[in-house]
Amino acid sequence: MKNIIRQLDKAFDHKIRLGVMSILAVNGKVPFNDLKNTLGLTDGNLASHLKQLETLGYVCFHKGFSGRKPVTTDEITQEGKEAVLQHLKALEEIIKLR
Repeated sequence: MKNIIRQLDKAFDHKIRLGVMSILAVNGKVPFNDLKNTLGLTDGNLASHLKQLETLGYVCFHKGFSGRKPVTTDEITQEGKEAVLQHLKALEEIIKLR
């Protein structure tokens, strides 16, 4: 059991970061505002969680324009995909033990 718990990623202890990574794992890239609205967060709250995930190398950002309006798109990295999969596998193993 201890070995399985060690496989859990501390970055996903917070439900917002796990939610962000879950959405990005399924969709790949998501505009910041769509992510914010889906999770029901403020700009600052989402930005702080994304910054932590970016520091770990799990997400990256792309800035562009839609017409004249600036748009930031968040994207999961390969490292982020692998981290989410490992975390989910560990959770599955814990569930099987019960």
